[in-house]
Amino acid sequence: MDTPATNLLPLMTHTSANDIVAFRHGEAITARQFLADVEQIRAMLLPGKHVLNVCHDRYRFMVGLAAVMTAHKISLLPSTYTNETINQMLRFAPDVFCLNDADNDINLPQLCLSDLSPKLEVNKNIPIPLLPGDLPVGYVFTSGSSGSPVPHLKRWAALVGSARSEAQRLGLFDGRKYTVLGTVPPQHMYGLESTILIVLQSGGALSSPQYFYPADIGAEFSSLPRPRLLVSTPIHLRALLSANISLPTADLLVSATAPLPQDLAQKAEASFEAPLQEIYGSTETGLIATRRSAQTDAWTLLPGLHLTKEAGHLWVRGGHLAQKTKISDNLEVLNKEQFLLQGRAADLVNIAGKRSSLDYLNHQLNSIPEVQDGVFFMPDDGMPGSVSRLIAFVVARGVDAQLINAKLRERIDPAFLPRPLHMVDALPRNNTGKLPREALLALVTAYHKRENNPDTA
Repeated sequence: MDTPATNLLPLMTHTSANDIVAFRHGEAITARQFLADVEQIRAMLLPGKHVLNVCHDRYRFMVGLAAVMTAHKISLLPSTYTNETINQMLRFAPDVFCLNDADNDINLPQLCLSDLSPKLEVNKNIPIPLLPGDLPVGYVFTSGSSGSPVPHLKRWAALVGSARSEAQRLGLFDGRKYTVLGTVPPQHMYGLESTILIVLQSGGALSSPQYFYPADIGAEFSSLPRPRLLVSTPIHLRALLSANISLPTADLLVSATAPLPQDLAQKAEASFEAPLQEIYGSTETGLIATRRSAQTDAWTLLPGLHLTKEAGHLWVRGGHLAQKTKISDNLEVLNKEQFLLQGRAADLVNIAGKRSSLDYLNHQLNSIPEVQDGVFFMPDDGMPGSVSRLIAFVVARGVDAQLINAKLRERIDPAFLPRPLHMVDALPRNNTGKLPREALLALVTAYHKRENNPDTA
């Protein structure tokens, strides 16, 4: 950012205490109420410096995030809450405690926000907090090949810069107050930027409930005042469009977490009667580029960002980024502002808006004591037996697939559990110990034939 990191930056840009910041089960929540809730929760925070915010309700998550920031504590935002992840959080920050709004089995000290009432009478105006630009806001974690999530520290100035750049690119500074509904969790980088920070930094409002079923999402979106923005993913958009429900008119659609096919983007724009902007970014960088997916394959960098090539690798720098950051994906640079995405990093998988790596999943699978060898595999679209879920092949003599799945559930997010999990006598490794993709493709095809023609097995 052009602004020095030590400058004070506001928690929110709403100009009136009566501005709406959220809609929750039909109730409008004002900025005055929000700031009072933040003050209330800040006074209740436990002594630890680090906070795991697992609130499902988006408004409660935002209140908790703001309370933690204004108390100069640090949020931990991993992508899952498995036993293994919680143990890793404890190793990273032994003083961590949990903010929640529902019962859970996370073995940490807990502070529950379920009693937070948006109807509490507030008789005073609380000034909007000003936060140092270099304030450490939180660690966002990504999975690494070693099996341990890699932390990426996010400071306030960088987050504000990213949110304001996104709002500007999306046209949210047109004098209107946008209402944002997200189908992605606020704990992930995309959800954090595009459903929480963008609301705080553009004077908008969010939809608080986190619905799963298309009919519920459609009904909630219909109830929100316009202009309204839907923040979603390709898998959620596909589910909404195929659900046979009446879809409300939108003013803007945003998608991320996986490349969006042009035909799906065009169908979404026609069904919602609104333009769709796709976001490109990562946990490391946050949002760095957008494209109108229904019209072009080219991505356009946010203002102030530029790509450079050094030592055979692409780096992005400038804009809201505090330092240059390596790009892991294969990009074709078209000019100073635009590029094409030739392919995601080879081992990344995105399922139901969640991101992991095959290396990390394989590490967890092979860390189960009963497993002698194992591998996760994502089939190609259109191949025999292909599915939109991961497959696993496991060598674990003397045990069955049910036990392995139960132990995997303790280590990885349920979204990445293999369906199916095949028990095999051996994996087709080559003489260097590698597992060629072609060999795994042949294995998938063989199992598909066996399942459909059991007499030939």
